[in-house]
Amino acid sequence: MRPFRSEDLDPLYAIMSTEEVRSSLHLPDDLTRAAAWGAMTSLAGLWELRGVGQWALEERSGGRFIGRAGLYWRPEPEWPGVEVGWMLDPSVWGQGYATEAGARSVRYGFEEVGEKALFSVILPENVRSESVARRLGFAPWEERVLPHFPSAAHMVWRLDRPTWETGISAG
Repeated sequence: MRPFRSEDLDPLYAIMSTEEVRSSLHLPDDLTRAAAWGAMTSLAGLWELRGVGQWALEERSGGRFIGRAGLYWRPEPEWPGVEVGWMLDPSVWGQGYATEAGARSVRYGFEEVGEKALFSVILPENVRSESVARRLGFAPWEERVLPHFPSAAHMVWRLDRPTWETGISAG
């Protein structure tokens, strides 16, 4: 996990353009390289403006860019709070990267940022992300229609700090 670099644009765009990622995140079929740049710079800018953000993910062996994960926030009042999120290249799905990066993000959110609760906002058909959220200790909390995506309700998953601390001490 590391900060984004400008050279991440093309591999990020390639990942965002895959059918699997477009389908699971409901990204448009005509997603542009410029839109990928906007997404990357928005994520990077969150660090400066809010003290949270997402990191670029690389494979340890070889350093290949494989996606992003970390903390996210939106200004709308309907947004639940600081979110733990991830997006990975489908070629590495099922290999534990999302869970590993998610766990590091949760720890950062509680220990460094000082959040009392963290959230993960997941479309109900995204069963892979629901599985990752469960492994991280999140539980379904409430269903919401969000302004940035009014065509479908998302399940908001929640993990509070005491539940996380209990899981850490038990594990």
